[in-house]
Amino acid sequence: MTKLTFALLAVSLIGAHAPMRLSAQANPVLGTWATEKKIKDAPAIVIVRADSSASYGTETVRWRIRTPGKILLALGGEWVEYDYRVRSGKLTLSGGDLTEAITLKRTGNATPRPANIPVPPDPDSEQ
Repeated sequence: MTKLTFALLAVSLIGAHAPMRLSAQANPVLGTWATEKKIKDAPAIVIVRADSSASYGTETVRWRIRTPGKILLALGGEWVEYDYRVRSGKLTLSGGDLTEAITLKRTGNATPRPANIPVPPDPDSEQ
């Protein structure tokens, strides 16, 4: 899986302060998102949930937001930071390991994570 694929799940940020917990109503990144254009090796649909999981295809990762505009995605046992912006039903991701910004369009609410799919571990809690 490419870094670009992982980036489409992006939702969290590295910093010195404890993570900010945002309610489902206050968090604009929650929902189901679809890529606006076909992107090679990228998932077409991304689901970002309030339980800190995000799924695309058969992959599920953990995300975190510490400050508005910055999102962390747990990839390979560490957090990768991306910039994000939500405006007019579109989520734009940039920075991190992306060579160019990616825009996704909101297509609906987040669907529940299947009970047999665990939320991946938090890299901060691993020894």
